[in-house]
Amino acid sequence: MLKAKDIMTKDVITVKPTTTIEDLARIFIEKNISGAPVVDNNGDLIGIVTENDLISQNKRLHIPTVVRLFDAFIMLESPSRIEKEIKKMAAVTVADICVRDVITVAEDTPVEDIATIMSEKKVHLIPVVEGRNVRGIIGKMDLIKGMVK
Repeated sequence: MLKAKDIMTKDVITVKPTTTIEDLARIFIEKNISGAPVVDNNGDLIGIVTENDLISQNKRLHIPTVVRLFDAFIMLESPSRIEKEIKKMAAVTVADICVRDVITVAEDTPVEDIATIMSEKKVHLIPVVEGRNVRGIIGKMDLIKGMVK
């Protein structure tokens, strides 16, 4: 049975939370990658940033729907969601756009479990960790290559 360690990319390109958005885009283009783990100065995983995070930075701001009921105005979306959208659009560094709640796997995680996680959680890039230390990364193509082996 194939495990994460058998299909993962071991030479992982990581970024720091202080990496600028411009530098991040350049890294993605030059290294031909779709995302990268975000690590602190000790190399511990603190987040992940993907092409989707960069793309969402440039989307249109969704103006919330407001309903008037008698003399009251009721916002149908939470102000915190709008605040998060504005914050992402104004992002300058990776820390402003990265996802902090990262789904990870261990080196001995079976490939079937990884495929299930990717499918059910709709994630396309999963760091392989030991503790908080990044050992590798698995993308969709790694899974497909594992199927062919």
